[in-house]
Amino acid sequence: MPEFIAACRAEDLPPGAGRLFQHDGKDIALFNVKGALYAMEDTCLHAGGPLHEGGVLGTMVICPWHHWEFDLRDGSCSLNPHHKLAVYEIREIEGRIEVAV
Repeated sequence: MPEFIAACRAEDLPPGAGRLFQHDGKDIALFNVKGALYAMEDTCLHAGGPLHEGGVLGTMVICPWHHWEFDLRDGSCSLNPHHKLAVYEIREIEGRIEVAV
C-alpha cells in the first residue's frame, strides 16, 4: 500500500500552478487545476521535458519543449493513448499537500 508523503504546503500550490516534487529518486509534477489536485510523473516521454513547467488546458498538461499533451487524470498521451505516465494519488490534509508514493 502506498505511503502518503508531505510534498508542499497547500499555499505553495495555488490554482493554476505546477510544481516539482522529488522523492526517493522520482520527479513528480504537482498541479492545482481550479482546486483539483493532480500528481504525475514529471518527465515527458518524448524528449524528457519537465512537465511541471508546462501549461495546463483543462485536464491536459502540455510539455514546454515539444508540446506533447498528457491527461492529468490517467497519464495518457493525446498522441498515443498507449504511452502513459505514472499518476499518483494526491490529497490535501491540514494545509499540506501529500502524495502517495
